[in-house]
Amino acid sequence: MKRLKVLTDEAGATTAEYAVCTGAGVGFAGVLFKLLTSETGQNLVSNVFNKIVDLLPF
Repeated sequence: MKRLKVLTDEAGATTAEYAVCTGAGVGFAGVLFKLLTSETGQNLVSNVFNKIVDLLPF
C-alpha cells in the first residue's frame, strides 16, 4: 500500500509544469523580440500596418 502512494505522489508536478511553461514563454518572447527588432521584422510590421491603413475608408 505504501509503494502505491509513492508512485502516485505528484507533489512537485505542478511546479515543474510552471517551470516548463515559463521557460517556453521566455523563449518565445526572445524569438519574438529578435524578429521585431530585425530589419526584416520591421519591414513586415510596416507593410502590414500600411495595408491596414490603406483599407480604412477615410
